[in-house]
Amino acid sequence: MTDEFDPVAALHEHLAATEERPVEREAGWRIGEAQALAAEIAAGADEETVVRRAGEIRTLLAEVDGTDDAEADDHVAAARELADRIANRPDDE
Repeated sequence: MTDEFDPVAALHEHLAATEERPVEREAGWRIGEAQALAAEIAAGADEETVVRRAGEIRTLLAEVDGTDDAEADDHVAAARELADRIANRPDDE
């Protein structure tokens, strides 16, 4: 039985959802970098790469204090939680 919820896909979806939002420039750059990494792992990567990239995404998003857009802020918050969850996966998962 597989878990139908895919946190890697959800991470990418949350970051992609910020593309059309009017976000602050510096935040937009960091979110864009995080989205590129999320797209890479959502397209398929080995578990080690997924965990490593999620850690990099977590670091990028930790630098985003706000986006000046409430909807984008919600997506960033959800992406932070997902990146943390993915980066902290047990080795046997």
